[in-house]
Amino acid sequence: MSSTVIAILLLVSFALFIGYILKGGNLMIGFFVMAILWSIIGQIPFNIAIQKVFAEPATNYGPTIIYIVFGSWFGRVLVDSGIAPAISETTNKIGRKRPLLAAILVIIVTAFIFVSAYGVGSVIAIGVILLPIMLSVGIPRKIAITAFAMAIGAPMYINVVLYNQIKVFFPQAAYNASYLHFGVIAMLVQLAAVIIFLTVFRKKFNPDQAEENLKAIGAGMDDDQKVKEVPKIAFVIPIIPVLMNMLFHWDAVPALTLATLLGTLLTGNMKNYKKFVNFINESVKHAIADIAGLVMFLMSLAMFTGAASLNAARFKPIFEAILPNSHLILAISVGVLAPLALFRGPLHVWGAGAATAAVLSSTGLFADSFLLPLLYVPTLMAVSTDITQSWNLWGLDYMKVSSKDFLKYGVPVMWFVSIINEILVFKFFG
Repeated sequence: MSSTVIAILLLVSFALFIGYILKGGNLMIGFFVMAILWSIIGQIPFNIAIQKVFAEPATNYGPTIIYIVFGSWFGRVLVDSGIAPAISETTNKIGRKRPLLAAILVIIVTAFIFVSAYGVGSVIAIGVILLPIMLSVGIPRKIAITAFAMAIGAPMYINVVLYNQIKVFFPQAAYNASYLHFGVIAMLVQLAAVIIFLTVFRKKFNPDQAEENLKAIGAGMDDDQKVKEVPKIAFVIPIIPVLMNMLFHWDAVPALTLATLLGTLLTGNMKNYKKFVNFINESVKHAIADIAGLVMFLMSLAMFTGAASLNAARFKPIFEAILPNSHLILAISVGVLAPLALFRGPLHVWGAGAATAAVLSSTGLFADSFLLPLLYVPTLMAVSTDITQSWNLWGLDYMKVSSKDFLKYGVPVMWFVSIINEILVFKFFG
């Protein structure tokens, strides 16, 4: 069977999989089945499939799972210690009369943090405090998580950690003044789109639903329960992990651990040894239970990613046949086709798009300085609104929002952003 036929069959199965997801299919089962199908269709030898699809991708995902565990523990401590409810209550008092302004401020703060912060641990650490704040002023869960995810994706244009990851595909590209000029403008375009998104749906904001939404994510208060008073100094606990990373370049695990222990101390849960041990045990137990389903999903996603990587070369003949020579046509085409980056598709460089990057780079028709932002745009669309992005999946699980709603709200916004930013790519680098 030729590579072209195999590539077509892979794309057909991929399209069927997207239909399955949009109808509300189970993601964990879906990705596991897709890993099997792509191994069979791609004619991957049995022993290689066992090792490279089902073993190594899952075991190599261990570090990410550790970050998720510690981030979930930190989030649970923020809630159980009273810090998150106290901040939400304070913000609720300030923002109840102007919820749109409160939402925009949260979005700006989120983007500012992730100019330098990166990783699922940082997202969880920030999300468990900022998302309840958005809910506390009446923003529906599905709108809040969509806006939050897109706000994280916006500064990734200039986030040096992620840039260096994509630079592997285009080694001649440089993180210089020219790129930063483009990156800042592209980031502002996406942030403007998020603000417009919130403004358009502001009529759906309902402060009367705030407590119900907070309870849905485990951050609400019972009717007869008062918000626990915590020292105001404890309000800085949520940003400690990010500060430790920014100022001292700490890894997320020690940064989250330090913040967790400080939060426990400042809220009086270290007054005696027995109380401290009980608090830690209960918070850890709940934190692990909170992410059990997420961990198993990530294992199946890692397996599919492994299969996609082994099949990347299969897409080469298709891309070579349709590749235009014009910078402008290529930029506009990638913008229009940006949704193909979703589900680790052929425009996502950390998915099947690895083949796209390889083909475009190997042609020699375009400079790396053009190709990197060209494919960065659709990849960041996926980072911002794709359910295969680990922190987006955590957000959906935490906020109890369906993948269908997340895609319905996020994809149109990011599609528009992608087209605009691809035009910017041509303007700056074409």
